Amino acid sequence: MAAIDCGTNSIKILVGRPRTGGGVDVLLRDSRVVRLGQGVDTSGELGQEALARTFAAVEELAGMLREHDVPAGRTRFCATSATRDARNSAVFVEGVEARLGVTPEVLSGAEEAALVYAGTVDGLEPRPAEPVLVVDIGGGSTELVVGEDGPRESVSMDVGSVRLHERHLHSDPPAVEQVTECVADVVRHLDDSGIDVARARTVMGTSGTVKTIACGVLGLPAYDREAFDGAELSVEDTLAYCDDLVAMSVEQRRALPYMHPGRADVIGAGALIWTGILARTSVPTYLVSEADLLHGIAASIPTAARPAGRA
Repeated sequence: MAAIDCGTNSIKILVGRPRTGGGVDVLLRDSRVVRLGQGVDTSGELGQEALARTFAAVEELAGMLREHDVPAGRTRFCATSATRDARNSAVFVEGVEARLGVTPEVLSGAEEAALVYAGTVDGLEPRPAEPVLVVDIGGGSTELVVGEDGPRESVSMDVGSVRLHERHLHSDPPAVEQVTECVADVVRHLDDSGIDVARARTVMGTSGTVKTIACGVLGLPAYDREAFDGAELSVEDTLAYCDDLVAMSVEQRRALPYMHPGRADVIGAGALIWTGILARTSVPTYLVSEADLLHGIAASIPTAARPAGRA
């Protein structure tokens, strides 16, 4: 099976085999930074350069699927915030179909949140103390999901690392007033979210933003999934690290050994989203999860093959 997640900043693929009793044995996990959502917040459309970058990456993914003999009927391609918001999303859908033979699904915010929760929490042993808050910070949106024996309430907020970077953080490094405006934007969305994050007894963070920040808090010499997966990190230490990260220039961030160069410019906005959420929680520590939306997508693929050409 193959799960593909095409977000605002990156496109990711997971190829695996279903595990008896549930779960997935991962054979391949890879990603490309394509910045599909560049300019969508202001223009309302997917740009031609962004589409070209994304289609080039999709062609690479097609080669990976061929290499692992994954049929179209066992591939689920999900697109999220940027494609949800764009008036010309049909161009994207048609381009993916032509290159991959699979019809991408444009997930609603609620669908994305449910898959994020399933990928992150389902199958965990021992079970975390409930209620569990799962946070997925993407390029265009941030999903908050609170669960007790499954997801109970969720929201997809239109704040993400790319969206808020383009909206507020125009200088390098960002000016104090720009940071203040960005923080205020996050606060407004949290106030309007309807989610009381303070009632969570366990907080779990996933997505590239959270994982990269975890590398920094842990002081890792490289981006190391095994080192941060399941790590329990201090909220206080994370807030302090994020303050330093936001104040850095893009060049300084790129010099960090665990920083993907395609994330260096927008991670300041992502860090402000993460600290805005953590500051409202009532827990001293949180968990980092390598499992994420991709794992939720993979787990949703039925054992019986789907008709070819359908996602």
